[in-house]
Amino acid sequence: MKKLINDPRDVLRESVEGFALAHSSIVEAHWDPTFISQRRPLPHSTVALVSGGGSGHEPLHGGFVGDGMLAAAVPGAMFTSPTPDQIDAAFHHADVGGGVVAIVKNYTGDVMNFEMAVELAQADGIDVRTVLVNDDVAVEDSTWTAGRRGVAGTVLVEKIAGAAAARGDDLETVVRIAEHVNANVRSMGVALSACTVPHAGVPSFDLGDDEIELGIGIHGEPGRRREKLSEADTITATLLEAITDDLALASGEQVLLFVNGMGGTPTSELYIVYRAAAELLSRAGVVVSRSLVGNYVTSLDMQGVSLSVLRLDDDMTSLWDAPVHTAALRW
Repeated sequence: MKKLINDPRDVLRESVEGFALAHSSIVEAHWDPTFISQRRPLPHSTVALVSGGGSGHEPLHGGFVGDGMLAAAVPGAMFTSPTPDQIDAAFHHADVGGGVVAIVKNYTGDVMNFEMAVELAQADGIDVRTVLVNDDVAVEDSTWTAGRRGVAGTVLVEKIAGAAAARGDDLETVVRIAEHVNANVRSMGVALSACTVPHAGVPSFDLGDDEIELGIGIHGEPGRRREKLSEADTITATLLEAITDDLALASGEQVLLFVNGMGGTPTSELYIVYRAAAELLSRAGVVVSRSLVGNYVTSLDMQGVSLSVLRLDDDMTSLWDAPVHTAALRW
């Protein structure tokens, strides 16, 4: 293992410290328990969005704390859910009287710990609602989750729901919009190589030089099948077919196409995948009216990519276009 770290036990703290220093005009770090919040408090009675999960997926979630997205993010240890006391502290800090929307990826540990934190916060009088993200079409069940996993579509939920909160929508409306985004986004990924968790020191699974894992999860969970490496266009078509079949897209619909790198894939390759996916959607009569390409929901140093397609309507498009200012996403 070759990594730019000191002691593997200090990776989370040192990474959060560096992140907060680098983006001190946007965020601040809190310790004992650890979470990241917007430096500038939300206006009174604004709905606050809070999310979190294991580290190793940066910039998710801390990179999306800021104006127009998350009020706070809670990082756990590498690939490990944050603890209920961390999440509860973030809820208390973020709430400004408008209630809190907890955006939770569908992994067993995340769901369980967020549920406990929600109960703690509600006992203290904070109105917290949970939105579960489960956009991964690769598998219906696994040892990591009950039902579909929450993966790259989480970014789209956070952005659009965050814009709804920023324009002044109430708690019920923000929840409804977040759930609407989740219902209309589907994702699927592929791994060309495994990732290496610092405290483990070895790759999380084995892939042959000529093998890929289709439908991989963001922690290295098994996908639909393992097969031989093929051209980028063929792999893209396989991922996209699973997504569009599940989403039941019709000709004439507008979508956002999101090509997400898993951490170890060059940007040039992400654009090759985007090119192929956009062309296939166009042939099917689907209009790609919005796009996002880059490393947003990673898996440490894994080589691979995920595709996400979000069916758009006028309100979602307007909310996607709304201003955002975070470390990882801004316009």
